[in-house]
Amino acid sequence: RISHRVIADHLRASGFLIADGVLPGNEGRGYVLRRIMRRAMRHAHILGAKDPLMYRLVPTLVQQMGQAYPELVRAQAIMTETLKLEEERFRQTLERGLKLLEEERGKLADSTHNLYSPPEGRSKFFPGDVAFKLYDTYGFPLDLTQDILRADAITVDLAGFESAMEAQRQRAREAHKGSGDSATNALWFTLKDKLGATEFLGYRMTEAQAIVTALVKEGKEVASLNAGESGYLLVNQTPFYAESGGQVGDSGRFTGKGTNGCITDTTRPLEAMHLHRVTVETGTLAVGDTITLTVDAARRDRIRANHSATHLLHAALRRKLGEHVTQKGSLVAEDRLRFDITHPRQITREELDSIEQEVNQLIWENSEVSTKLMTPKEAMEAGAMALFGEKYGEEVRVLTMGGNYSTELCGGTHVARTGDIGLFRILTESSVAAGIRRIEAVTQAGAFAHLAEQEKRLQQLAGELKVKPEDLNEKISALMDEKKKLEKQLQEAKKQAALGGSGGGAAELTIEPVGAVKFAHKIFGELDAKSLRELANSLQQKHADCVIALASSYEGKANIIVAVGKNAKADAPALVRAAAAAVGGQGGGGKPDFAQAGGPEAGRLADAIAAVNGALRP
Repeated sequence: RISHRVIADHLRASGFLIADGVLPGNEGRGYVLRRIMRRAMRHAHILGAKDPLMYRLVPTLVQQMGQAYPELVRAQAIMTETLKLEEERFRQTLERGLKLLEEERGKLADSTHNLYSPPEGRSKFFPGDVAFKLYDTYGFPLDLTQDILRADAITVDLAGFESAMEAQRQRAREAHKGSGDSATNALWFTLKDKLGATEFLGYRMTEAQAIVTALVKEGKEVASLNAGESGYLLVNQTPFYAESGGQVGDSGRFTGKGTNGCITDTTRPLEAMHLHRVTVETGTLAVGDTITLTVDAARRDRIRANHSATHLLHAALRRKLGEHVTQKGSLVAEDRLRFDITHPRQITREELDSIEQEVNQLIWENSEVSTKLMTPKEAMEAGAMALFGEKYGEEVRVLTMGGNYSTELCGGTHVARTGDIGLFRILTESSVAAGIRRIEAVTQAGAFAHLAEQEKRLQQLAGELKVKPEDLNEKISALMDEKKKLEKQLQEAKKQAALGGSGGGAAELTIEPVGAVKFAHKIFGELDAKSLRELANSLQQKHADCVIALASSYEGKANIIVAVGKNAKADAPALVRAAAAAVGGQGGGGKPDFAQAGGPEAGRLADAIAAVNGALRP
């Protein structure tokens, strides 16, 4: 069947894209992947699959093609997790899209000017802009819209759909204009061709002599920079690491004969091209000068500690959470590290504590951090983990930490021993996109400063509560118990005040005959749902021959309860639903003789009581 072939073809395409580092998203290649996956999932829906299907086919894909394409084997876990999560989300999209489609069809039925006879004589057209809205905003496939409408002889206006699509493309093109300076980019290519690669010396030194090969100011090549001027410096060799792979660029200083200045950043516009952002402080810096470049070693050490910690963190995450975890982005700065991973759910506090403890244990073992140069093939055979989507040259650096605990390909700068990281502390864990979690952490002095700040807060809190820090838990528990008791007393006081005093509850009800029953009702002021429920229970016992409706507002919302006395006859859930509709609520329910509901419009409590009154009338 066609659906079987579509699922097979699209599963292959999805698997290879995920293995190459692509994840489903709303733009770019991620958007293409999502469309491919959802087309296959749509055909699984056509075949009647009630549960996610594609992720269960991943082992078959790996078995059939893994030998020829080993990257599928390495990415099997992330392929499985991604497909399962995306299919679960798409099922929600299908339900939402079907509902929206029916709503739009209803609008068209009520507005006949939006329906017109198409040239081929079909009875109705579905507006293309509406179909595009379903497709673009809600992810509802066009072919699914067409299939559903075809049964009722409704044709989608494809010309209108394409027009809306082209309008979106045009907006995207306009947004892209000006996103880069093409003249400056061309200059970097010209300089790279003329000067060749910059030799990087930073793995083994933080200071080196170099020859100035080019200077750039305001997008143009210049012969010199004078005191007070800023620009970009290119040299034949440098100890400065250029921003790459999430690690920020080095900063420091340069000195020469009669000149010196600061280097605020180092970037890499092209492969093997180091660009130093400089400001000349004294003298003149000219092309051909021999200068000394000195990296800010203390800052480099902090960056290296954070970078090495990300490798230990990555390995610990995979061991604790599963092999589907892979790096999807990072920031390694001097003051913190940020690490993004693929993971379908929030990481619990217990999991974070366990991961943090394991990373620190590896740090305190103070094992040697080793690097080796290998071919990519040799590195993979040695068990090194590559980042899906990254491109590697003929030779790669393989970084090993904690014995064989972590082995990855990495071109960044790192500590000599794990103990140089000092201390590792996780600050936050959060979501940044569908299936992507972010961890922020600190090391060395940053971790110590964080713990010192936490200790300071602890001491301040203990001082305010007049207890020792070690007794804080007991004191806070006692305060929480006291708070609960006071809240209970306050609610009881509010309940009595709402009834007009401890003895006046029954007399305050308004009781009137409605049809064959007695209808008792009352509107209270600020009263929470729990207190209102307790009042209703009490009044239900006192007024066995009445249908009772109570309403109150609490924190801007309406609460409604309908209670039926044992000698009265009425359907409490049906009555409370009528009341809920009057205050903008939906549903409501309970037992035949006791039901409750709520709504956002607390100012319409009288309408709710009136709705119950109306529902009681024959």
